[in-house]
Amino acid sequence: MNLQDERIQSACGALALGAIADLYPALAQEAADSDASYTDFLERCLKAEQEERRRRSQAMLAKFAGFPAIKLLDDYDFKFAAGAPKKTVQTLTSMAFVERKQNVIFLGPSGVGKTHLAIALGYLATQSGTKVRFVTAADLVMQLEKAQQRGQIEQFMRRSLLGPSILIIDEVGYLPLQGNQANLFFQVIAKRYEHGSIILTSNLSFGEWDNTFAGNSALTAAMLDRLLHHAHVVQIKGDSYRPRTRRRLACLRQPAEFRIRGLNFILPFAA
Repeated sequence: MNLQDERIQSACGALALGAIADLYPALAQEAADSDASYTDFLERCLKAEQEERRRRSQAMLAKFAGFPAIKLLDDYDFKFAAGAPKKTVQTLTSMAFVERKQNVIFLGPSGVGKTHLAIALGYLATQSGTKVRFVTAADLVMQLEKAQQRGQIEQFMRRSLLGPSILIIDEVGYLPLQGNQANLFFQVIAKRYEHGSIILTSNLSFGEWDNTFAGNSALTAAMLDRLLHHAHVVQIKGDSYRPRTRRRLACLRQPAEFRIRGLNFILPFAA
């Protein structure tokens, strides 16, 4: 590295231009080989820096979201989940519902891919620069109770639950909530109403939500009123993916029998 390279690296470091620092020698060589102008070379350097910052931002937003795994819409099997309205889901990928602060609610039996679709939409949003947070209903209530016990409920809500443009709440209805838990959950819905989008998944029909929220029909009605006022409700029908996967694994685990020179051999499955 010559003195000029050192000065360029130092300037890039001071200006936080990491991509230019890494790529400018190759870009300079390309510009020389193609007889590009100085302005073309500068533009290529700036575009490289811009692209690298975009990638870093996407990675940071995906990490902040707390997805249990990355799921893509392209990996969702609409043929198997025949009850999933593909056109409706594809319409949501425009992210217009986020701009309008609308909600998306996925309803359906266990195992039809509700969580997959919720994460896929959330991940797609992070790739376009949108702040997202994923949490299960059980974890959300636990975090709210801890914040309440510490006297920090307002700070926690403002920082973790009201800041993201999309809050994904997974598995509503899997565990019943007690009175205070139901009230805390309602506060989240009420505070985000018309201020930010919620993507929610549940295995229960709306008529069954009373049982989940401590049998409080008034609270449940008020919550549903806010959730559904500006909402896309996606009802998914079909059988669970999981039994199909278990059956496939069971078949794979069956001993394999084969014949060599008149003798039968049984080879057990190796896990």
